Amino acid sequence: MSLKNKLKNNTLTIGSWIMIGNPMSVEVMALAGFEWLVIDIEHTSVDLETTENLIRTIQANGMKALVRVSKNEEVIIKRVLDMGADGIIVPMVCSKEDAIQAVDYAKYPPVGKRGVGLYRASKYGTKFEDYKKWVNEELVIIAQIEHIEAVNNIDEIVQVDGIDGTIIGPYDLSGSMGYPGEFERTDVKSAVSRVLDRCKAYGIPSGFHVVDTDPKKLQDKIDQGCTFLAYGIDYFFMRDAAISGMNRLKQEINT
Repeated sequence: MSLKNKLKNNTLTIGSWIMIGNPMSVEVMALAGFEWLVIDIEHTSVDLETTENLIRTIQANGMKALVRVSKNEEVIIKRVLDMGADGIIVPMVCSKEDAIQAVDYAKYPPVGKRGVGLYRASKYGTKFEDYKKWVNEELVIIAQIEHIEAVNNIDEIVQVDGIDGTIIGPYDLSGSMGYPGEFERTDVKSAVSRVLDRCKAYGIPSGFHVVDTDPKKLQDKIDQGCTFLAYGIDYFFMRDAAISGMNRLKQEINT
C-alpha cells in the first residue's frame, strides 16, 4: 500500500527525521525499517544539492522521501518536488489560507498554481504526463500544526482539499503558548487533544513528531489515535545510544 493510500485509510505509518546531511545517515536509518524519512531543511544546514542526494538515497533504500520545507513558499516547494520528493511537510500552517497556499504551490493547474519544471521528478521532461498524473494521485502534502492559531483554526485547515494529513510540532506549539518544551502542561495537552479530536472527526490522519527515542513515547501517541508518526531524529538515536553506553561503562569501571 502506498503512503498516500495509508493516509487515505488512516493506516498506521511510521517514519523518522533526517537532520544529518550525509547519505550514510539515511542508509543506517533504513536498516531500522522506517517507511519514510523526512529531510529537514528548516532547522538544519542541509542545502538543496544535499537534499536532492538524500532524496535519491532514501528512495533507493525503498522508503518514501518527504521534505520539511523551510517555509510555506512557492519556490522552495516546487524545487524540492521537482527534485523528486514524494511529499512535503509544510511548517506553520495556521489557517485555511495557509493550507490552500501549500496545495497551490504543490499541485499543477487547474488544481493548484505550481509552475512546470522539467527536472528529475519528470525524468528530465521525458515523463511529464506520467508525473502530472502521479502528482494528482500520489503526492503527499502534510500540514504541520505547531501554533496555537492552527489549533484554533484546525477545523478549517483539515477540510482543505489536497491536505493529506497533519503532524503536530510539539516544541513550537508549546512555544506559541509561551511554554516551549513544557509538554505536560494541562493547556498544552488540551491543545494537542483538540487537534487529534478534530482530525478524527473529519477522518484526517493526525500525526505527531515524537522526538524522544523511548518507544513508549511513540506507543502513547499510537494509543491516542495518531497514525502518521515521526519517531526520533537521526542524531538523537546516535546521541542517546552513545550517552547510554558510556554511562553504563562508567558505572562498571567505578564498581
